[in-house]
Amino acid sequence: MEYRPLGQTGIKVSRLCFGALTIGPLQAALPVSSGAAVIRRALEAGVNFIDTAEYYRTYTYIYEAIRDWPGEVIIASKSYAYTREGMRQSLEEALRALHRDYIDIFLLHEQESALTIRGHWEAVEYLLSAREKGMVRAIGISTHSVEGVRAAARVPEFDIIHPLINMAGIGIVGGTREDMLAAIDEAAAFGKGIYGMKALGGGHLIPRVQEALAFVLGIPHLASVAVGMRTVAEVDFNVAVFSGLPLSAALRERVGRQRRRLHIEDWCRGCGRCVERCGAGALFLVAGRVRVDHSRCRLCGYCGAVCPDFCIKVI
Repeated sequence: MEYRPLGQTGIKVSRLCFGALTIGPLQAALPVSSGAAVIRRALEAGVNFIDTAEYYRTYTYIYEAIRDWPGEVIIASKSYAYTREGMRQSLEEALRALHRDYIDIFLLHEQESALTIRGHWEAVEYLLSAREKGMVRAIGISTHSVEGVRAAARVPEFDIIHPLINMAGIGIVGGTREDMLAAIDEAAAFGKGIYGMKALGGGHLIPRVQEALAFVLGIPHLASVAVGMRTVAEVDFNVAVFSGLPLSAALRERVGRQRRRLHIEDWCRGCGRCVERCGAGALFLVAGRVRVDHSRCRLCGYCGAVCPDFCIKVI
């Protein structure tokens, strides 16, 4: 496994980052022991970087995987909090749940412009004080937006940017794949540490997985790429690709046939909360029930978190 410095933070991360959204209740909803075993397989293969978020509800999985692990584990988390008090609560919850004295990276979750960053500045000020106290090592934003990357690049207080990028441009807001690549170049010129997300387009690019991963691995300014994994086979496959190791035909077949989709249960009552939450515009109401445009769905599972009846799942 190759390791690269994450900007100017002094943090060195594996090129493959374990994306923890996939194992948790918003997606596969694995039992904690099973999800922790998948993470542990990645650690044993040389992955030292785990990406999560307060919203994902996966801290328990991560703690179970790392609690007796002897090696270094870099953890990045995120919060939607926009006030000082809200961000304090988010960070303290992460520290408590992960049984840690500090979190390596703490990000504002899903920031899309300079305007949204300004609207969260009270939370940023709290993270700056937490960084001074050693409670976090680096701060920044995650974003699906070209404008978000460009805005964050120009914020001197930010260390890290976590942008959405994939070969098909699936889920990129406010521009094309080429626009996002140019924004990533700009951010790198400002000295930001950058690690990517949604390399497989939320699962849409699984049939072209090797091509899709080769694309993100060819982006020079990405120190790491977060990839969601929910099985040991997926870990083994991704570790092999990221390490330049040969892949068996059997492993390629097992991973290549794992397609995902957004499933809406029959008991949906059409409250519309998921439609409002969907940043991709993939959900809409028809005759009192939610329908999904699969061509636009990112398979992030965020809609499921706001469903009061637990009827939306990524399967």
